[in-house]
Amino acid sequence: MDPGTDRDTLEDDRATPRVSGLVTCFNEEHNIGNCIESLLWCDEIIVVDSFSTDRTPEIARSFDKVRFFQRTYFGAGAQKNWAMKHVQYPWVFLLDSDERCTPNLRSEVEDLLARGPEYDAYTINRDVYFLGKRIKYSGWQRDRVARLFRTGTAYYENRRVHSLLHTTGDAPILNSAMEHHMVDLSFDDYAFRLAKYGYWGAAQGWRDGKRPGALEVALRPLWRFIRTYFIQLGFLDGGRGLVFCALQAYSAYMKYAILWGWRTNEARGIQPILPDFDDDDSTWEGLESLEEAVGDNRDHPPGRG
Repeated sequence: MDPGTDRDTLEDDRATPRVSGLVTCFNEEHNIGNCIESLLWCDEIIVVDSFSTDRTPEIARSFDKVRFFQRTYFGAGAQKNWAMKHVQYPWVFLLDSDERCTPNLRSEVEDLLARGPEYDAYTINRDVYFLGKRIKYSGWQRDRVARLFRTGTAYYENRRVHSLLHTTGDAPILNSAMEHHMVDLSFDDYAFRLAKYGYWGAAQGWRDGKRPGALEVALRPLWRFIRTYFIQLGFLDGGRGLVFCALQAYSAYMKYAILWGWRTNEARGIQPILPDFDDDDSTWEGLESLEEAVGDNRDHPPGRG
């Protein structure tokens, strides 16, 4: 929350709470407009851009409700925690730039806030789309994320990739779903993205002290494909399911292969070049305060990002 925000104002609004929409983005000119339009019901929309080189900033700034910021990207958790410091209202509704708030979800959230929420956070089901068609299996049939929460009661953990949201209590699941257009135009861009996530995941593994062997490099991707394509019924999504599950296995391979290579070179006296991490304590102070308030949070496991 911005240091200039009046906490008493937030408290006074709790009878009819207002909502801050929050979006983080990078080079999403084909998505950002639709994402923001789905949040126009919010009382403000905060967009934090990672210095996009396409028309993303121009499109975002064209909306009157948008408060636009730019910040170097250190991972989704760091970016969202930083963005949350700038919200002005007592509730946050958070989307990634390739996600949409559906009309049904909007109505459910508005009704929930109007009658008075019983919890400080809520989880939302997410319908995943791949090249224009929904992926119904591969494990994504149970994809859900905590994205609606009271300001100051939820923070992301300090990880470069796949950061989880920690909340002060339970986060029950709403009935309506958001849309996640994970791969909209072509999967070549998505493949490059997965390679980048693999690199970031390897960097996180390096910092965590993980040391995968060559066998793990081989078996982890294989198990990922078997689990998503066969056990989680990805084959029922047809050709999209096959390609989608193979891409997930590819991401797992990149993560463990890169980390294995780094550990191999470490024995030769060669250190890896890691991406930058956000080691500014102020980015994570909300998480530290939350963990102190709820202990180790065993009764309230974090929700997916």
